[in-house]
Amino acid sequence: MISVSMKNVEKSFGDNKVLKGVTFETHDGEILGMLGPSGSGKTTIINILTKQLAADSGECHVSVGNNEIGLMLENDGLYCRLSCLDDLIVFEDIYGTSRERTLEALESVGLLGAKKTAVEQLSKGMRQRLVLARAVLHKPKILFLDEPTSALDPVTARGIYTLIKELRASGSTIFLTTHNMEEATYLCDRVVMLHNGTIIEQGAPTEICERYNAVKTMPDLEGVFVKLTGGGLE
Repeated sequence: MISVSMKNVEKSFGDNKVLKGVTFETHDGEILGMLGPSGSGKTTIINILTKQLAADSGECHVSVGNNEIGLMLENDGLYCRLSCLDDLIVFEDIYGTSRERTLEALESVGLLGAKKTAVEQLSKGMRQRLVLARAVLHKPKILFLDEPTSALDPVTARGIYTLIKELRASGSTIFLTTHNMEEATYLCDRVVMLHNGTIIEQGAPTEICERYNAVKTMPDLEGVFVKLTGGGLE
């Protein structure tokens, strides 16, 4: 079953055409990675799929209702003066989930011991983990993650990778954006490569690399991207 899809989607901001005929789909229970450098249109795609923006043209489909979607966006929207626990309690009331589930979500991201700590006192990595706890609080069927490990140290990032894989194993469909090729190779069942608002390749990481003779000890998605565009992801 298809969970998320776009067909020939176009989006412009003034004279800047950000998306140009974008077409892709995800399937239930997979992790799909949207790869591309900053400014390539990744966040715009998430904003359209989650109805924060309207496409200029084309078709979009998300197979579940808004209350079955989880979001982890660049703008975290945390309440800085609240504690970690109180921040999630706000959403506990919105989603109608239990206090037990709130504590479970904090524990899943390693923040149960910091439940009484004010958000403004958290490190960047801890804030990222709190946003992820909020995103999964209601056990969403589809989870959108916008560069979930951006600027995190390797240890914190690995912890988030583990949680993402556990969510997939529990049945969630996960759509994530990244410009980290190793992250995409490790996490994603399939990837979509985006360059200047256009999809230039998509498929399983190993399959893509085999098409471009870029498989070494591990799939070299960075090498494929350079071949296709003449530049890297930075």
